[in-house]
Order: sequence, then C-alpha cells, then structure tokens
Amino acid sequence: MGSGKPKSRSIPLLPLRGLLVYPSMVLHLDVGREKSVKALEQCMIDDHMILLCSQSEINIEEPTQDDIYKIGTIAKVRQMLKLPNGTIRVLVEGVMRAEIEQYLPNENFYEVLARELHEGKTNDSELDALMRAVLSQFEHYINLSKKVTPETMAAVADIEQPGRLADVITSHLSLKIKDKQDILETVEVRPRLEKLLDLLNNEREVLELERQISQRVKKQMEKTQKEYYLREQMKAIQKELGEKEGRAGEVEELRNQLAEAELPEKIHAKVEKEIDRLEKMPAASAEGGVIRNYVEWLLALPWSKMTEDDLDIAKAEAILEEEHYGLDKPKERVLEYLAVQKLVKKMKGPILCLVGAPGVGKTSLARSIAKSLGREFVRISLGGVRDEAEIRGHRRTYVGAMPGRIIQGMKSAGTQNPVFLLDEIDKMAMDFRGDPASALLEVLDPEQNNTFSDHYVEMPFDLSNVMFVTTANVVHNIPRPLLDRMELISIPGYTELEKEQIAERHLLPKQKRDHGLEPEQLDVKPEALRSLIREYTRESGVRNMEQQLASLCRKAAKAIVTNPDVAPIVVDLPKLKELLGPPRFRFGMAELEDQIGAVTGLAWTEVGGDTLVIEVTVMPGTGKLTLTGQLGDVMKESAQAAFSYTRSRVKELGIDPQFHEKNDVHIHIPEGAIPKDGPSAGITLATALISALTNLRVSREVAMTGEITLRGRVLPIGGLKEKSLAAHRAGIRKILLPKDNERDLKDIPESVRNELTFVPVAHMDEVLRHALSDPLPAQAANSAEEERNDMPPLGAAAESDAEDVPPLGTH
Repeated sequence: MGSGKPKSRSIPLLPLRGLLVYPSMVLHLDVGREKSVKALEQCMIDDHMILLCSQSEINIEEPTQDDIYKIGTIAKVRQMLKLPNGTIRVLVEGVMRAEIEQYLPNENFYEVLARELHEGKTNDSELDALMRAVLSQFEHYINLSKKVTPETMAAVADIEQPGRLADVITSHLSLKIKDKQDILETVEVRPRLEKLLDLLNNEREVLELERQISQRVKKQMEKTQKEYYLREQMKAIQKELGEKEGRAGEVEELRNQLAEAELPEKIHAKVEKEIDRLEKMPAASAEGGVIRNYVEWLLALPWSKMTEDDLDIAKAEAILEEEHYGLDKPKERVLEYLAVQKLVKKMKGPILCLVGAPGVGKTSLARSIAKSLGREFVRISLGGVRDEAEIRGHRRTYVGAMPGRIIQGMKSAGTQNPVFLLDEIDKMAMDFRGDPASALLEVLDPEQNNTFSDHYVEMPFDLSNVMFVTTANVVHNIPRPLLDRMELISIPGYTELEKEQIAERHLLPKQKRDHGLEPEQLDVKPEALRSLIREYTRESGVRNMEQQLASLCRKAAKAIVTNPDVAPIVVDLPKLKELLGPPRFRFGMAELEDQIGAVTGLAWTEVGGDTLVIEVTVMPGTGKLTLTGQLGDVMKESAQAAFSYTRSRVKELGIDPQFHEKNDVHIHIPEGAIPKDGPSAGITLATALISALTNLRVSREVAMTGEITLRGRVLPIGGLKEKSLAAHRAGIRKILLPKDNERDLKDIPESVRNELTFVPVAHMDEVLRHALSDPLPAQAANSAEEERNDMPPLGAAAESDAEDVPPLGTH
C-alpha cells in the first residue's frame, strides 16, 4: 500500500463474532443479525466496501460502541447469497486496516467514520532476518500441530511482503481473538513480526509439552503386564476389605440367588456345577459370559412355582359371559375343565384349538380363560415362524444362543401353570432351518410335555400343568400329527343379532372410552347400528364392525372438540350415511328377481361363509363346455358331472337331445379374482344348467349346497353352519341341503333357523322341484318319479368323503 496522507471515509460497519479478517484474506461469512444484514445491503448499494471489526465478547447479540474493537479491516464484498433459512452468506476480501474515528447517527445499521491505516515501506536486512525467523518457527509449529497442513507452509514461503506474511501466518494459528486483534492493531511491520515471533515461540512450547504428555501416556498404556499386576493387587486389597467386585462378586451374587431359589434337586446340582465352572474361569474369558447367562436363565425359570386355580365355577362363568357374547361351546369346555379340576385336584392341562374366521374373538377368549382361572396369561404368535429353533432354542455352542419361545414364555409367566396362547398356529411354515410344527409335537402332547427339552436349557422342563390354547383360521393348514394332539373347538361367525349385542355391550362402550367420549356424548340408534352391520361390513367376525364404530367415535370426537355445544351426537340412518359415506355393500345378495340360468350357491371360506351366483348361458355352437371364474380341479369335475347328468336326463327334462352338439355351454362364477374349489357346488351347477336349457326361471329366494353324482344323488357337505349364516346375511329365505346334513341343523343358531326354511333333498329331482319357479313338463316329473322308485335307498351305494371343515373356498 502507498504511504500517502491517510484519509477518512464514511462506511457501514459489520461487527464480527469469534473471528477476525486481515488484509488480503478471502473468506466466507454467514450474516444473520438484522443490523448486519442492513449494513451489507447498504454496502452493496454503495461501492461494495464494508468495515469488519471484531467484538470483544462473542455472546453479545446487540453490541455497543464499547464492545467493538476500534481497529478493523476494510473489505470488499465479492459475492452475496441468501440462504433458505434467511441467513446471508458473503464472500469478502480484506483490503486494508482502518480505525474507527466516530460512530455516525444511523438507527438501521452501524455507520462509522473510519481512517485508513497504511503500513510504512521498510526494506532492510533486519526485516529479512525477522521474516526468516518467523518462517522457521512456523515450520516447527506445522510439524507439531495437526491442525495446519504441510501445503500451507509452501504457500506462505512464497510471500515476499513482510506485513502480508505476518497477517497470513497469524490467520493460520489457533490463537485467542485478543491475540489476533493485537497483531491487527500493530500497523508497523517490524513490531508486528516481533509480536508474531513471540506468539509462535509460546505456541511451539505448548505443542511440545502436549506431545511429551501424549508419549508418556502411550508408554503407560502399553504396559499391559504392569496393569495386570496392579489389577491382581486390587483384587487382593478388595478381598482384605471385604468388597465384592468383578468375577468374585458375580459368583457370590449367583450363589445367593441359588440359595433363595426353590429348585428341584437335579436343577440345583446343575446350577451349582455351572457356578463352580464360572468361578474358575479367567476374568477375560468370553466363556464366562455364556455360563453366567445360562445360570441366570436356569434361576429365572419357574421350576416349582405355581398359582392356585380359582375353582369357583359360577364366578368363572360370570367372567366369560361378561366379556364374550355367544361362544357357548368354548365357554362350556372351560367350565368342564374347572369342574374336573375341582374333583381330581391334579389334571394334565388340556390342549384346545380355537378355529374360526378372523375377528370372532379367539385371542380375547383365551385371555378371558386365563382371567376366569386366575392364571397368568402368555401369548406368542407363530405366524410366519420358519425356524425350529424358535420353538426349541439354540444350543449353547452358538454365539448369541437363547432359549426358544416356549421357555421364554414360561419365564415371563413366572409360574408353571399359565394359560399359554399359541396364536396363528396355521400360519407356520417350514424351510431348510427345520419344521417348527414338528418341534411343537412334544409341547402339545399331554403324555410327553412333562419332560419338554429345550436345546438351550438342556434340562427337562415340565409343561404338563400349562393350559395350552391355540388359534387358527383354517384346519387344513395344520399338520395332521399336530391336529391329533389338540381338541378342536369351532367358533362360527356371528349372526346379525349377536353382532348387535356385541356392539352394544362391548365394542361401542370400549371405543367411546378409547376416544375420550362420555357414554352420553354419542348415541347410536339401533336402526343405524343394524345398517352399519348390514351395509358397511361383510364378515363373519366383528373386527371390521369395530373399525367402523371407531370411525364414528373419531368423527364424533372431532365434532365435539370443534363445537362443544353439538353434544350429544345422535347417529340415525341419515347421520350414519353422512359420517361414513354411502353404504359399501348391498344388503341381501339374493337376486332382485327370478333368473334363467342363474342360481345362488353357498360357499365356505377361511373367513366364514359366503354366497356365490353361478351363471350358465347357452348359445349356438359345436358343443364346447367353457368354465371360467378361477375354478379349481374339484369344481371343474363337479361341472362335468352336472353336464353329464343333464345329458342323461334330456328326455325327462324336456331338453333337445342334441343340445350338446348344437350349442356351446358357458359356466361362469363371478368374482373371478378369487380362486374357488371344493366338492359342494354340484347341485347348484346342475340346476343352473337345466334352467338355462329349459328356459325355466330359478327362484331368487332359494340357495343350495350339495354334491351331485352322475345318477342325480345329493351327497353331504361340510361347513353348513357358516353357509347358513351367509345365506341369512344375504336375504335368502330357503336353503336346499343334502339329506345327510340334517344332523348339522342343531348347530345353527335358533334365530337363524327361525328365519330360514331348510329343505333336505336326496335327489336332483327334489332340488329342481324346489328351485325352479315353474314346474318341469308333467311327463318329465312322472318319469323322474318312476325312476326314483326303482333306485336303491339313498346312501346305499354312495359315500361322501367330505370333511367336517372343507378346504379353502369350498362351495
């Protein structure tokens, strides 16, 4: 810089916190204070020049004149960028030193009158010697400090101006702001270099001391033998003082726990042996942790602790009735168990398997069983379990080994006789890691589970006092050996009346509590509740219904919070549609009028019963039979049998004998995305085919289920109760069922039996007589009657292999 006469100028001031800018320095600044932002804006309007001065204290948000150093740096703003958070980032380049002469009146930002400070021109051998000394000390500093890169030295060595050299080196040093300000305020070059040399000497000495301390600590850390010796001394001292720390303390603690635990003799001996092994283990041995975990598991298991059963049958019955509506069979079975316990005193725990559609209350019933017995309740979900070790545990040789879920459940129960729920037992799978279902065979066998062996525990554990309850949606997914060990209790779907009672007694009060509503704040009318069940849900259980009730409660809560005067909210039919939208299902799946070639069949699925319309259309063609609607092999065979039966009876039915040569027949079941299979759609298929060929209508109020033989016999089916409930939901009035299924009518709820007409049929002719709205030609009826009289008694030559609970999607 020139050394002409110093001049003063008016310039915006930007106070800096925690940093300082020297002439020739280029750096980024983030500016966020309002006054600073306005100062920047003003400098951009003027000549891009601004005065940068540091604050003496970093924490001051609104500095006064006394808080800002007098000498700073005039800098040129090269770039300015507004960040998304409102902060402004600027790139500045220091130009020259300047001193504040006075503050100018300005409320928006700091504006000062500043005098430029120029360093004098000097060039002598003493100055060169100073520069070399400074560079030498800076090189030592870089070698000792890890904060400055070696490349910095190369860049600094090329600087020829002594004043700039001093400024650049100071900017790279980790100094306090006060020391850096001292260098900035020293305008003359020689004193500035001398001060910098002092600072570098001090910094070098501090760094050398740090290095010496670091090396000394490192040597100490490497002396592992010395540390081991000291540790052993500490142990000896602790032993003398009576303090129990480290491995000795662990062993002592485990021995105390063993003394307090009431363990069988064999288990006690095993634990004692393991504790002795642990005591002899070196402190650093990894095996010690494994042994300690094993001992802790053995001590935590309830080897002999049992809760006393509450054998008050009246009380248990009251609990079951209060918490569950319906479900008579499961409740009766629990009360029978209680009665036997009262007489026998000791009985092996039963293995119950609750089978039913989702949402019928299987899991909550198991919880109520535990409550009625006064036992602890444990639940584990088996859905998706593929590894046998999940049931039996891992051997202790594996890293991270632990017991299986059965032993874990027993530990959490804390007693030998909890109610143990194995949820979703039909959802287990198997792969290369073994078959968990096979591992459950021992658990669920009352003759074997008194010595259940877990791979981790290694000692036989008695599960015979546990009351195991399993749940499943379908039976055919459970392996047969496992199924044989369990007592099946089927939980059917609920009738509409039962759903209303469950909603009023249990679900609606529960949802009101969960959503913070007082009982009187929401009133759901009976007709609205009935509409919700019929038109907003279609299920065997009550889970979807509970979701819809929760939706009502949420909307009511919102309305009450928004407008407290609106309570109570009364939900009638119009209000229900307003809150939940238009109905999702059409109540009554029965056809609106009698149809030709369309018959309502009854289906059984893993989520309960359902109704399906089977459609047949006949068109000119070459005798091709087309089957659509995702039909399985069994149902395709039923369709072929129905087709063959129809061809064999063309004369009696008044059908053109050549129909199979002149026409194509298309059999279709809507809802094609859902696979359908099973041996109970024969009479439905035959009725639809005969209706299409004779042009006679089928009564829309009739639904049917049953398999057909080639001679027209009607064979029994399974799942009648679920199918009847589905027909009742769909608005059907009459059900045609196989004669051999009359015995199953007792399982159907009385409220459903009273509203439906059940017609047992033994032959296809009876089916047609009840199903067709118009009678067959008289000669066909007479001929059919004569032929039926010549036939052997029903059931003499045909047997059904249908199971009580048919496969998925059975019709």
